[in-house]
Amino acid sequence: MKICIVINSSWNIYNFRTGLIQSLKKGGHEIVTVAPDDGYVSHLEKLGCRHHVIDIDNKGSNPFNDCWLFAQLLLIYLKEKPDVVLHYTIKPNIYGTFAAAILKIPTINNVTGLGTVFLHQNITSRIAHQLYRWAFRFPQIVFFQNEEDRDLFVRMKLVNPAITDVLPGSGVDVQKFVPTETQKNTIFTFLLIARVLYDKGILEYIEAIRLLRAKGIQAKFWLLGKIDTDAGLGIPLEAVAAWEAEGLIEYLGTTDDVISVIRRSDCVLLPSYREGTPRTLLEAASMGKPIIATDVPGCRDTVQHGFNGFLCKVKDPADLAAQMEKMMQADEATLRQMGNNSRKLALERFDQNIVIYKYQQALATVIADMQ
Repeated sequence: MKICIVINSSWNIYNFRTGLIQSLKKGGHEIVTVAPDDGYVSHLEKLGCRHHVIDIDNKGSNPFNDCWLFAQLLLIYLKEKPDVVLHYTIKPNIYGTFAAAILKIPTINNVTGLGTVFLHQNITSRIAHQLYRWAFRFPQIVFFQNEEDRDLFVRMKLVNPAITDVLPGSGVDVQKFVPTETQKNTIFTFLLIARVLYDKGILEYIEAIRLLRAKGIQAKFWLLGKIDTDAGLGIPLEAVAAWEAEGLIEYLGTTDDVISVIRRSDCVLLPSYREGTPRTLLEAASMGKPIIATDVPGCRDTVQHGFNGFLCKVKDPADLAAQMEKMMQADEATLRQMGNNSRKLALERFDQNIVIYKYQQALATVIADMQ
């Protein structure tokens, strides 16, 4: 079977879907990947994928750009004649599904997160909701990354509940992200891993740090992630540089070796406004780190309050600071137990093999329907 995997980033495919690709290839399937070239096409080709580069305006709402994306995908599907297409992220889910439907190609879609079109109510979000409603008449199955996202789509009548299922995010390679014996740092170190967007709670993180500093609390506060100012959703580099100059954070940029950074931290946190299931927290959990996350869909799936970390209120720097202070004051034995509990959750609920198995089942259903 020829399978197309379509996402808005080749980095995303390589970092989050490698296990799935390897499993599908082991099963004898031919894999064609479709995504912009953001430096990871060669990595995908080394995995044995054939790749098509596309242009995609991830955050914009220009109808001409979206029509161009639809045309690109239609031409690729015409050329490749895949047996099934796996779509991820908003625009491939919508425009890729329309293209596949015209050619009567089965699709399996994955709503990896709701994004800004569900966080902000405006004309763009209303258009996106309607496009989802039209597009999601066609897939064989639509995966969601948490129950609340699925319930929202069903409640808004964007999808038929009969074709939906829930995955534990993109899963995590528990054999790669493993705990190591580490001691609490002399200076307690927090790590936030995320694209530097307002919706990730970056400003709340900064304000929480200011509150802790005002109380005389000393710690290291790291920020790791890409600065992305497209469509006005990202925080500019000048602001990040100002926070560094103020002595609030250390900005670590981006890295291909996130494991070593997580390993050197004491606690990984994410004060995001909403997520699918955040991969960064799954990786931290698998490595046995205590976690702080906002009590919102997706984030709260990774944290059991008091068991493997703490939940905080969304958009509330004071509560975030209180949970961070509580984490800092925990003794080494408590931190170690929280880390062990994180690892336990990763093994039981977030192993990527759970995701791979669900996809294998979905593909088996598609194959059966084709016969």
